[in-house]
Parts: sequence; C-alpha cells; structure tokens
Amino acid sequence: MACRIHILGAAGAGTSTLGKALADRLNVAFFDSDFYYWQQTPQPFSAARPKGERIRLLQEHTARHEGWVLSGSLCGWGDTMIPLFTHVVFLRLDPDVRLHRLRVREQQRYGDQILEGGSRHANSAAFLDWAARYDDGNHSLRSLRRHESWLKPLSCPVVRLDSTRHSVEALLTQLMQWVSPATGR
Repeated sequence: MACRIHILGAAGAGTSTLGKALADRLNVAFFDSDFYYWQQTPQPFSAARPKGERIRLLQEHTARHEGWVLSGSLCGWGDTMIPLFTHVVFLRLDPDVRLHRLRVREQQRYGDQILEGGSRHANSAAFLDWAARYDDGNHSLRSLRRHESWLKPLSCPVVRLDSTRHSVEALLTQLMQWVSPATGR
C-alpha cells in the first residue's frame, strides 16, 4: 500500500525539509501546501489563491501519484484531503529556535529588502509577528491550538515528533519504522 503522508506544524518547524527528505526516502512525490495556497506572483507570498482553485490544483496533482508526502498546513481550506491520508506527522520545534530559523530564512530569501525602508520590510515584520503567535494563538490563525483541534478527529495514525533535538536523519529513521508496515519495507 502506498503512503500518502501529511506533515504539518508551525512555520519554520521544518515540515518542508522533512517532507522532501521523506518523499525522497520513500521514492514518492512531494508537495508543499504553500505552492497551492499562494499564487505564483513576482512578490512571493503576497496573494492567496481562491480556496476552490487551491483544492482543485492539489487534488489534481496528488491524484497523479499513488504515494506522496504533503507538507504545510491545510487547516481551514484543505479538509477534503483528510480521507486520503494514510499517516499524519505533527512536527514541533522549540519556539525560539523556530523563530531564529525564520529570521535567517527571511534574510537569505530577501536580503536588504527586509530592512527598515526596504520593499519587503512590512511583509517580513508582519510574517514574523504572525509566526511568533503560533504557540499562544487562537483558532483564527495557524496555531498550536488550531492544529491540535484539527488532529483530534483524524482516523489515520498520527505521530508527533520534536525536531528541536533530532536531526532530519534521526526523524527519518523514526518515520521509516512507523510507516514501514504500510510500505512493505
């Protein structure tokens, strides 16, 4: 049986990194929810796709593959995918480490554009503020509370991993043992 695995967590927790590595290890397709959520515009992450279009694209792309790994958060727009999941991974990371990663990533992606007076300063500051509210936020935003509520009714197996003290390789080892009955490995 092919695995169809969803990996979710806070922005900066490493869901995309782990998702790509797991898809490579399982030799299946990899998808990132950000590709579907955001329109591909000259200013990245600035215009959301209409909900119906997101879902249609995601369903079309995943339907072409028997197995896949999908990273990111679908809460609030992608619940139609839930019946397809064979496994769900909830990835956590120490908030200070996570926010440091996000600040570094913003600097690497946009350079001086995120500095005071730069063309992406306001966007970057708003994004980092939003990401900082994950652990204490309410259901109205991508938050720990919202993810925990979303996970409760799932009928597929859910594993919780902490990437604070574990390398991607160590997390992969844990995941491969967890999904091996489904993959026949």
